[in-house]
Amino acid sequence: MKIAIHFTEDNFSERWIEYCQLNAIEYKLVNCYDTDIIQDLDDCDALMWHHHHREYKDVLFAKQLLYSVEFAGKKVFPNFNTAWHFDDKIGQKYLFEAMGIPFVPTYIFYTKKEAIDWIESTTFPKVFKLRAGAGASNVNLARTKKEAISFTNKAFGRGFSQFDRMGYFKDKIMKVRAGKEPLIGILKGIGRLFIPTEFAKMRIREKGYVYFQDFLSNNTFDVRVVVVGDKAFGNKRINRKDDFRASGSRNYRFEKNEIDERCVQIAFEVNKKLNSQSTYYDFVFDEANNPLVLEISYCSVVQKYDKCPGYWDENLNFHEEKFNPQYWHMENIISSIKNSYE
Repeated sequence: MKIAIHFTEDNFSERWIEYCQLNAIEYKLVNCYDTDIIQDLDDCDALMWHHHHREYKDVLFAKQLLYSVEFAGKKVFPNFNTAWHFDDKIGQKYLFEAMGIPFVPTYIFYTKKEAIDWIESTTFPKVFKLRAGAGASNVNLARTKKEAISFTNKAFGRGFSQFDRMGYFKDKIMKVRAGKEPLIGILKGIGRLFIPTEFAKMRIREKGYVYFQDFLSNNTFDVRVVVVGDKAFGNKRINRKDDFRASGSRNYRFEKNEIDERCVQIAFEVNKKLNSQSTYYDFVFDEANNPLVLEISYCSVVQKYDKCPGYWDENLNFHEEKFNPQYWHMENIISSIKNSYE
């Protein structure tokens, strides 16, 4: 058994390698950007790649490569069931509806006329989003009909850059004021007002659709639950100051009693339906305090959950002990390889 790992600093791959070294598992470092990557995998049973939504090369082909390798019979992480909808809120909307998953009501239109007709008949505020983006980027509140029409005109006109320069600048100010970044963060934000990221330069503008969600005003936090195989962990994320968004706030609660176990239960149930290797579920609550899925992902910052005091099993028993979810990834991949031999 040999496992191929695409190595990038400060992501899952460091811990995958560590697991292999500690457990005498043969592995091979590969470069998924190489033109002959398929040939490099000839002697491997699996490929593991923590691809990133803000790396333009990854967005171009990571899913296609992984699914091709999976289709050829090798094990991969993340596999198709786990990541086809990664950083794609439009795809997730249809997935949630098709699978009967409780989620925040979402509305998508592909013509300007249909969008304007709906805006004229609906209530406000509504949350406007682009299909891609994490950390609350590309997420804005349309407080009035006028603001919603403005977003729509831009969506069917010039479109939106996939990097929100002003949003990034405001985010830096917020984090510096909260003591979560040094003062130099504001200088970085100012720089980005004039110099776009490589990602923004290389990716096309988002246009040709509008995406709105109901605004659930009673939420001062959201709950994230992560399911990896038969285990789950999570945290509560407090909203940014004077903001409706929790993602990216860096104000987290990890204690067990801070996490609504209904979210854990739903996450386990949904993960079985999706047959996913790893899913990060973000929950908010409706007016009746029922948990609703906001969106999902397959990954997050690698160190963020080291502060978790423990994890739940599928029977909702809580195990108060330290854990490493990237080790779980490896254990599950190894198990699936062995099962394929039988």
